[in-house]
Amino acid sequence: MASLPTKYPGKLIAVEGLDGSGKSTQIYLVKRWLELSGARVFFTQWNSSSLVKPSTSKGKTGKLLTPTTFSLIHATDFADRYERQILPLLKAGYLVLADRYIFTAFARDVVRGVDPAWVERIYSFAAMPDLTFYFRAPLDVVLGRILDGRPQLKFHEAGLDMGWSTDPYESFRIFQHRIRAQYEKMSRRFRFTVIDATRDIHQQQTTVRSIIQSHVRVGDFKR
Repeated sequence: MASLPTKYPGKLIAVEGLDGSGKSTQIYLVKRWLELSGARVFFTQWNSSSLVKPSTSKGKTGKLLTPTTFSLIHATDFADRYERQILPLLKAGYLVLADRYIFTAFARDVVRGVDPAWVERIYSFAAMPDLTFYFRAPLDVVLGRILDGRPQLKFHEAGLDMGWSTDPYESFRIFQHRIRAQYEKMSRRFRFTVIDATRDIHQQQTTVRSIIQSHVRVGDFKR
């Protein structure tokens, strides 16, 4: 197993799912709900370290990243955020909300051909979330949502770096289909809480809040 459960005063809640599954919207709504209830909350996003992000952006723009360097640069980003933000705030008794966590690397890196055991060893220092929501949605649904917001797919988002197809939409389907298969495997292994991401946004949020309240005493995290 990649990471061992570790008990801290704080709680870690993560969301995972395909691009366009709506996970970011849902975790943002959770963040606002908890903040308005007066809870101590910290929010963190995948690939957002101020120390590493410029290098990641440069590598992506120049199409310089191999699957292994892609894996390592994201691991470096995560390690920086984990050591400087996530872990200290868990120890300080915060509710930490993660828009993607180590499972994103487990899915994407493996699909890009990186050895699964190697990837898991890289992230072996990270605590497992107290709750991981997996927002499950069909490929046609997520693709439609992405294209509703912008005219075209991004190069790496569509998996065009892998050379499976020169057509971005076909490449997206291949790439995301394989990522979805990895999430389905992890869902059983890591006991993800599966949310039907095709349901109404408010219905999903009601379900998510109810599950959080059944696992976390939110009142214990009031400022």
